[in-house]
Amino acid sequence: MDYKILIVDDSKLARMSVAKVLNALHPDWTRVEASNADEALALAASDRPDIVLLDFNMPGRDGLTLAAELRALHPNMPLAVVSANIQEEIIARSHEVGAAFLSKPLTAQGLADFLTGAQARLKATAT
Repeated sequence: MDYKILIVDDSKLARMSVAKVLNALHPDWTRVEASNADEALALAASDRPDIVLLDFNMPGRDGLTLAAELRALHPNMPLAVVSANIQEEIIARSHEVGAAFLSKPLTAQGLADFLTGAQARLKATAT
């Protein structure tokens, strides 16, 4: 099954990097991008992505705040907070809002592992 994934990061270079890894893993998946929380919420409403990757450090609302907002709107949507800020508090807060935590730089294996779990979650909630 093809999925739509939303990549949220204020850095165009970071979005391009994630997109490159994603395209290598799942070239048939649709990708949409946002540079901030407001854009991400608008895209979540209009484009209905299946999976979301969120940068932690963004101007305005951070990735954890956005993850909580998305979780309230879409309780079963797989979310991952992606950050180079690898502190126990950030990881714990990610898990509290129901998001996985992936460290930057994002590796193909780390993204693949998250996406495998996300696919299983989506299939389980579809039945």
